[in-house]
Amino acid sequence: MSRILLTGATGLVGGHLLRMLVNDPRVTAIAAPTRRPLESAADVFNPYDPQLSDALAQVTTPVDTVFCCLGTTRREAGSKEAFIHADYTLVVDTALTGLRLGAQHMLVVSSMGANARSPFFYNRVKGEMENALREQGWERMTLARPSMLLGDREKQRFNESLMAPLFTLLPGNWKSIEARDVAAALHRTAFAPSAERVTILTSSQLRRLAED
Repeated sequence: MSRILLTGATGLVGGHLLRMLVNDPRVTAIAAPTRRPLESAADVFNPYDPQLSDALAQVTTPVDTVFCCLGTTRREAGSKEAFIHADYTLVVDTALTGLRLGAQHMLVVSSMGANARSPFFYNRVKGEMENALREQGWERMTLARPSMLLGDREKQRFNESLMAPLFTLLPGNWKSIEARDVAAALHRTAFAPSAERVTILTSSQLRRLAED
């Protein structure tokens, strides 16, 4: 049986994942801190605060597994600083909360191309986030690196709407992926045994896990 901490439950991947976890009999408790209240949070502990770190601080009961599905874009965030806060600081805060509560496995949605030495700001921040999590010494960590995510967002992202038709035609890891498939792959991975301390799931691997 598993107790879960999930951040990003109001987002594209996190919303799908939350529904899967709620319906999984192996899950005994879910804490899903958010910036705004969940529309439907039956059987879910949902502390919320515009400052997500304050909502995270309200989670005090032990957890076994942590999922972090936080993610935005520089355009959505409004500035480089705000993007770093959302995609680096809050992800690290989620992980630290999980460690404080005794979690053994951290699963996080990163991005294809994540690399702390990348010349591209977005990829560099994602890579720095991954490195920060690695340094925390998790017993087990899963880094998901999807390509462009497809799905129904509350607010459409202009660049993604423009590029989505092209990315559906690309091969391999470049091919766009449905958000629900990323969620399904994370869900499956969380309950599958592994001898690896750190597992990186490419977009193609995420798609295969979801299909299986």
